[in-house]
Amino acid sequence: MTDINIHVQNNNESFTTLTAPTDMGLSLMEFLKGNDYDILATCGGMALCATCHVQILDGYDQLNEIQDEEYAMLDTLPNITDTSRLACQLRINESLNNIKLKIMGDGL
Repeated sequence: MTDINIHVQNNNESFTTLTAPTDMGLSLMEFLKGNDYDILATCGGMALCATCHVQILDGYDQLNEIQDEEYAMLDTLPNITDTSRLACQLRINESLNNIKLKIMGDGL
């Protein structure tokens, strides 16, 4: 079993480091919700609502390529950034090790 570190920016701009297991098949959205972050995930992880919108502050280039469906949903948001992703579309695996992110979705 391999664990990775994910750094989540808090409202005061400090970071909390979470340790995530890579062997459970979780999405980043599921992992963040399981750690009591306020993510609505209204559509249940189907890339249909964008309430799990995150901005990748560091490590964006190591993520899997964004798919058309995810980009189309992100493109509807007023606060999209060049490094925006939907947390439901990112699986917890070694490529997420040490990423830094900010939760942008409607759950805040």
